[in-house]
Amino acid sequence: MGKRDDLIAQYADDLRKKCGMEPDMALLTKVTIGCGPSIYDADASTVAGSQPSELETVKNNFLMKKLGLPDSPDLMNAINSVIETYGKSERNKYRAVVYYMLTKHFGKESVYK
Repeated sequence: MGKRDDLIAQYADDLRKKCGMEPDMALLTKVTIGCGPSIYDADASTVAGSQPSELETVKNNFLMKKLGLPDSPDLMNAINSVIETYGKSERNKYRAVVYYMLTKHFGKESVYK
């Protein structure tokens, strides 16, 4: 297994143990690939759930640009809900896991088909 496969396994583990959900491995793999090289960078691979600027970036670059959602208060509510599910005290909130949960939340799996 390569480094990406190891990371995908780690993300799946987080979804099971920290978020209480069984991951759709095909979708998780596609979301991870969609994150590009950021998954290999210690800083870029995680989402700082307590930084408003970071959450704005997730909203603008992922929800609006990637998933094509219109700007609304629902977007930030969904991000906060996902951060809550992951666990506010959880230091490492992996970007791929957060993006995966947001994709599922909005039913936008078709973006990754």
